[in-house]
Amino acid sequence: MSDANKHSSTGLLKRIARWFGKPASQSNSSAHIIARSRHNISRENISENALKVLYRLNKAGYQACLVGGGVRDLILGLEPKDFDVATNASPEEIKSLFRNCRLIGRRFRLAHVFFGREIIEVATFRGQGESGADGAKEQRAHTDEGRLLRDNVYGTIEEDARRRDFTVNALYYDIKDYSVLDYMRGMEDIEQGVLRIIGDPEQRYREDPVRMLRVARFAVKLGFKIHADTEKPLFELAPLLGDISPSRLFDESVKLFLSGQALQTFEMLRHYGLFAHLYPMTEIELAREEEGFPVMLVAQAMNNTDERLQQGKSVTPAFIYAALLWEPVRQMALDINTEEGLPAFPAMQKAIAQVLSRQSRHTAIPKRFSIFMREVWQLQGRFDFMSGMRPYKLLAHPRFRAAYDFLLLRVACGEVDAELGDWWTRFQRASSSEKKKMTRTRQSGKRRQRSRKQDAE
Repeated sequence: MSDANKHSSTGLLKRIARWFGKPASQSNSSAHIIARSRHNISRENISENALKVLYRLNKAGYQACLVGGGVRDLILGLEPKDFDVATNASPEEIKSLFRNCRLIGRRFRLAHVFFGREIIEVATFRGQGESGADGAKEQRAHTDEGRLLRDNVYGTIEEDARRRDFTVNALYYDIKDYSVLDYMRGMEDIEQGVLRIIGDPEQRYREDPVRMLRVARFAVKLGFKIHADTEKPLFELAPLLGDISPSRLFDESVKLFLSGQALQTFEMLRHYGLFAHLYPMTEIELAREEEGFPVMLVAQAMNNTDERLQQGKSVTPAFIYAALLWEPVRQMALDINTEEGLPAFPAMQKAIAQVLSRQSRHTAIPKRFSIFMREVWQLQGRFDFMSGMRPYKLLAHPRFRAAYDFLLLRVACGEVDAELGDWWTRFQRASSSEKKKMTRTRQSGKRRQRSRKQDAE
């Protein structure tokens, strides 16, 4: 975080302390109730469609609250990515109120209310007891290791707050009177800049190991310090990520590295030993070349991604994956070339197939991304040919731009000579006559080198 951002965050936290420094009024529940006059959340900053959902639920007699990261971000002066709603209405009751609603989920049923491209997610308050709010039998299921498999238990808003992941995400904006309900002292943690998991950290991580990845992501995103009790189990429980489906871990990886703080998140994941269970082959190469190309290339790719996102440019997860797995591919291709005697290109093809297959056991890679990665990797060898018609054919390739960007990434890390990157940069911008001259010069240069070699022999 830059000094300017730190200064801005410090100032905001001081303002929050002034807003909530006075004793909060109490209801019969354990919630701290912060009246509208004492918080900074404005309906002007809330999605119009989210407000429609909140108002309709409230008008029908249900309790309806904006909840989670949206409330947290509004308090911190950030722009929420989405707006989630929590209510005491059952999924079926929610569906009956909205024609544009669809129920989803098996582990926990959710209602998605559609407004064009915007989806407002509505969840019924979750419970903790042996029965839901309607007296239904226990519907929670765990593995022997404690991982939560099914969780269709409904309860009260206070039980729902205790079931959330972090204290700063257990804040409820009640549309009835525009107050903020704080059951877990989340406001205090926001004021102090602390990320704290609710309940026993080890038990919560065992219920859902992905929470460990969320700790790293939110700590970086918010610039918060991880509470000691929340941090301690991370070093020991990282292997639990092996129990999570590869498809879910892919989705989480996208969130981790396309959040705008990819480099810091990458460093934090490695610090806690989490990265090794997402990308084990890459971790082996990073440990082997701690001062060499692997660390530099991955870190540079993360930094470039952050810069592009800050500039409002698009980023594909495939490019990040290509950078993350390049060193395992490159090293395996060299080993295959040496041990099996395969030429460079067939060795590269075989290495790519093996690396993608092994990685898919940890984080699934959609086919549209794996095809992109394969082409970008395979094109790297063609940049060495700068004479005749080969440069023209490469320039016309649909993946040329992505492959060229990847080449420049390798140049920036010292893996490839800068002369190669400079030549291809000039070749793209050159006129037709200049292109012909560049390719002829390159060809003549190679002939002179072969002639000098023959004379020496």
